[in-house]
Amino acid sequence: MAAIGGDVSEITYNHPTIGSGTWYPKSAEDFTIDPGGIRGADDENNVDGGGNNIKILNRKRWFAEGPISWDANVANELEQAERLAADPVDADWTVTLINGTVWGGKGSIVGDVQGGTNAATMSIKIAGGGKLSKIVG
Repeated sequence: MAAIGGDVSEITYNHPTIGSGTWYPKSAEDFTIDPGGIRGADDENNVDGGGNNIKILNRKRWFAEGPISWDANVANELEQAERLAADPVDADWTVTLINGTVWGGKGSIVGDVQGGTNAATMSIKIAGGGKLSKIVG
């Protein structure tokens, strides 16, 4: 079977005090997903004098990053993202791909929260501890 790429269909969040919502990523745009977990350091000098590998393992947070639509009139995703970024409590997130795969994790908005008025889009980065896990797919 061929690998199936394509759009992220929707992103949902559920926060204990802010509430829940659904965001819609822009069609035909790339979304980057990193499930997080343990990674080995990539350093060509990670060997000792005997030529043995020095393996350095570090934890990395998960993230999902890309452009979503921004309805400044009604839905106001920009305001929602700002509130989620400023709150100290993480939300539960799901990221649904067009191929039916669903990823889930606990995290928050990180980085800049900026909307583009002409394109009616905004770039978001959601990140969290632990791992972003496949729920379906």
